[in-house]
Amino acid sequence: MSTSTAPHREAPPPPSHRLPRLVAWAITLVVLPMLVITPLTLHQQLTLSIAIFIAALVLNRFPGRIPTLAMIFLSVIVSSRYMYWRITETMYMDNLLDLVLGTGLLGAEIYAFVVLLLGYIQTAWPLERKPHPLPEDTSLWPTVDVFIPTYNEPLSVVRPTVLAAQSIDWPPEKINIYVLDDGRREEFRTFCEGVGVHHVTRDNNRHAKAGNINAALKNTSGEFIAIFDCDHTPTRSFLQIAMGWFGRDPKLGMVQTPHYFFSADPFEKNLDTFGTVPNEGELFYGLIQDGNDLWNATFFCGSCAVLRRTICEEVGGIAVETVTEDAHTALKIHRKGYNTAYLALPQAAGLATESLSGHVGQRIRWARGMTQIFRVDNPLFGRGLSWPQRLCYINAMLHFLYGLPRLIYLTAPLAYLLFGASVIHASAPMIFAYALPHIFHANLTNSRIQGRFRYLFWNEVYEAVLAWYIFRPTLVALINPKLGSFNVTAKGGLIQEQYFDTQIAKASLFLLALNFIGVGFGLWRLTWVDADNIATVWLNLAWTFYNLMILGACVAAANESRQVRGAHRVTLKVPATLHFADGHSMRCHTSDFSSGGLGIELPAEVALADAAPLEVSLYRGETEHRFPATVRFNRGKRMGLQFAPLDFAQERALVQCTTARADIWAARWGNHPRVAAHKVIGHIARISLVGFRDMFAHYARAAGRKLRPAPAAARAVNAKEPT
Repeated sequence: MSTSTAPHREAPPPPSHRLPRLVAWAITLVVLPMLVITPLTLHQQLTLSIAIFIAALVLNRFPGRIPTLAMIFLSVIVSSRYMYWRITETMYMDNLLDLVLGTGLLGAEIYAFVVLLLGYIQTAWPLERKPHPLPEDTSLWPTVDVFIPTYNEPLSVVRPTVLAAQSIDWPPEKINIYVLDDGRREEFRTFCEGVGVHHVTRDNNRHAKAGNINAALKNTSGEFIAIFDCDHTPTRSFLQIAMGWFGRDPKLGMVQTPHYFFSADPFEKNLDTFGTVPNEGELFYGLIQDGNDLWNATFFCGSCAVLRRTICEEVGGIAVETVTEDAHTALKIHRKGYNTAYLALPQAAGLATESLSGHVGQRIRWARGMTQIFRVDNPLFGRGLSWPQRLCYINAMLHFLYGLPRLIYLTAPLAYLLFGASVIHASAPMIFAYALPHIFHANLTNSRIQGRFRYLFWNEVYEAVLAWYIFRPTLVALINPKLGSFNVTAKGGLIQEQYFDTQIAKASLFLLALNFIGVGFGLWRLTWVDADNIATVWLNLAWTFYNLMILGACVAAANESRQVRGAHRVTLKVPATLHFADGHSMRCHTSDFSSGGLGIELPAEVALADAAPLEVSLYRGETEHRFPATVRFNRGKRMGLQFAPLDFAQERALVQCTTARADIWAARWGNHPRVAAHKVIGHIARISLVGFRDMFAHYARAAGRKLRPAPAAARAVNAKEPT
């Protein structure tokens, strides 16, 4: 492998280009404070806000990064003016209730403002790194150990990952595959022996996944370690895409690729948005990681990544001090002065969590772990990090503290509607003049930056569902970072019947009911308050109606849809050939696939009964692979096939022709069209109506249970109890 020491980022600009940048920064540092703190009348503030917003709309019509940076600058001006006004002119409270509630809201707004600014730093200029070529001489390629850690996942989940790992295009003598089985299961040992990979166990489960990997590090010797969660099937091109940068930069400790999921997560499944709305993780893997890469702050995400063994061992292996061992390991790599890299090319695909409760549990672990790092190894302190790296890390940790601020936003207007408390001590026109430009600019700018990876307002739905559950563990971790344990995210489960998860929805149900009560009080206030406060009532009502929309969608997300397929279907349109029992064959195309069968599009109708045997050919380049199958259904020009039992060689060939194809996942990556804000609001509003129905049905059932007389046996038992 090449040992060139060329830097893996762009060289600094020449001196002739630095002077304009220094001048621009100097002007910014002088002009920005003046624009922020200059006092203006209501009319002047409205005029300034309208002028800046028109400028932002004009800039938004032009492509490129310079207009984006200009929009960020305008957004920072408007938001900073709002925050300066909030702190200096709206906190003169004349009673304790107003002061307490107002201070809570201001704290939530300061938190959101800081996260907004840090988010701009992270995402304003994604690096968009491209793969670096490997040497033509494969004898120079390094040795790689592939680790697939597993604990309690079924073999049906792990099996495709192992077979896909065996299909990676890399010299066979330079790659070893290890299944790290912390469940110590006999069927796994038998399977590994059958397919020819290493089955590794240990006599304890200390430090969960991190400990499992560290134990394997001590007993393997590859120059690099590729790590895959046991449900993440790598593509054949994974190592050829990921390994090139290691040869260019000897200080490169880790290369991360996206986590791509071919199954719907609970939001996508329960709200029927799979494929039409970017999922919760696409913003991070599509944009934030790419932005981090500019600042040499790419996070290790625990899977779909390659680590240089020498650097990993130098930092003590995978971190065990927190339950987010992956991000903490990357932090240690950066503290030692080593580099990381991100390639925004899906090179593996995995299973999303099946249920909303499982999804919440996974996010609780992430939130607790990032808060633990914040306490025990805070990136703002200590040596080894540049300031951009510190800011990228601190923003990732602050993100998971959104629980309390989100709860405050979902209840803040109720302070006035229910109790008449003024949490913002200002007139409604002044609030409009300062707050609305701040909100509009932030949404417009983020929509431009994030458009393909996160639609407006959906982030509010994701955070509102999790807010209560995230708030508690992060608070505990802030107080005592040693509390809490590692929990494994369940994958590959089934949901036999549709049901409403009352337990996971209870926080959203309570908040939704509370906001409906707030609307009732607000309508009542409109009938008796004096004219000076009518605008204030309407302002709080509008905020409450928005919260109702978000919370309605949260409740709807708790409607668990059935998941009865053990093997998920994935769209795939590639050439295929059917071979019939009478010796004839037919060229056709696939429509979708799973590990259990294929969907076929025929050029003409075929008279073939259900359960009829045949063979189907799929192709890997010029190589043809035949698979025995039977007909599941045959309707018109569509046919469904079920694979007959396959041996290991046939299973491996099937993986090579399907899930190990990088083009399947690349075609789906970051291709969501930009959608106008009013269409997004309309979509969420329609979903929220389902949540309203669920809320009223839930409380009706609860009331019915209270009114229903107790069974005679229960009354008899109660009668014997002492009073």
